[in-house]
Amino acid sequence: MSLVAECKVFRFDATFELEQQPIGVVSDVTLDRRDAASAMRSAFAELKSADIPVISLLRNMSETSLRDAKNLGATCCLSALTPPAMVARTVMSQVIQDRAERPNRTIERGVARATEVLTRLFDSARTNDHVSMTHVDASLDPIISAVREGGLTRWLDRVWTHDDATYQHCLLVAGVAAKFSLHLGFAEDDRSHFVRAALLHDLGKAKIPLAILNKPGRLDDAETAIMRTHPVIGYEKLKPSGCDAATLDAVRHHHEMLDGSGYPDGLSGNAVSDTVRLLTICDIYSALTEKRVYKPAMPTAVAMAILSDMTGRLEGGLVQSFGEAMAHNV
Repeated sequence: MSLVAECKVFRFDATFELEQQPIGVVSDVTLDRRDAASAMRSAFAELKSADIPVISLLRNMSETSLRDAKNLGATCCLSALTPPAMVARTVMSQVIQDRAERPNRTIERGVARATEVLTRLFDSARTNDHVSMTHVDASLDPIISAVREGGLTRWLDRVWTHDDATYQHCLLVAGVAAKFSLHLGFAEDDRSHFVRAALLHDLGKAKIPLAILNKPGRLDDAETAIMRTHPVIGYEKLKPSGCDAATLDAVRHHHEMLDGSGYPDGLSGNAVSDTVRLLTICDIYSALTEKRVYKPAMPTAVAMAILSDMTGRLEGGLVQSFGEAMAHNV
């Protein structure tokens, strides 16, 4: 096994403590023994959460034994009589496969967790129930990890398959915000705060009629007036939840522009916070590039040209940095 990687051996009845996460595990114990099964259940649970291959060597390859090993957390089962060289090759192939598939699994987990949170949030907003920030915060690290490890391109490709246009947009903005904050080198707390604002920014759309939200074309004046109420609706919904001030500001003001031409409060210049300046760029870019049944995704270069032409409305230096982040859209 040392030909594959540095190895460490644990007795099944010893304390299972790891100094660092392993790339794979081989279990060689008799699971028919109750004490062994109990010890491995505890160890496998920890390894399962680490999302690494766990190979179980079994004395009995019956259907029951295979099921028990899988239930404990084994990702692959071999006979205990398997030659060591074959075990080593299996470990290596499992590790290689795991590394190849992990980015996609990370993306799937991040999108699933964020979608679950958005569903709860929008349901709460529609029924006037309390919004839980605990659930929101639990989704932030999976989003950031998915973009960091799987890349923004994979995140966008997965999110574009979402069948709800509003959820799709929130997920797009959250992924783009994660990418932008990673590119800018934000500290962990600042990164989480920014992605939280991105995920929550359109919560007020829960109260906008679907006929307006999903209209495949330009809104008329009356529809536009209704649509423009969503920032204040989201802000009022989140205000009693204990949401932080920066996120509340971003939810209310993500359509404000530096020249005062935005809404709902017509802010300008220094009245537009740094978080809003960043989020507005992510929001506009995501709206331009998202796929809909009635329009294809706009190429990144075209979207960036539009953002660059919004001189005076958006902060030029931030737009330039954003373009650099999107240029490394992997």
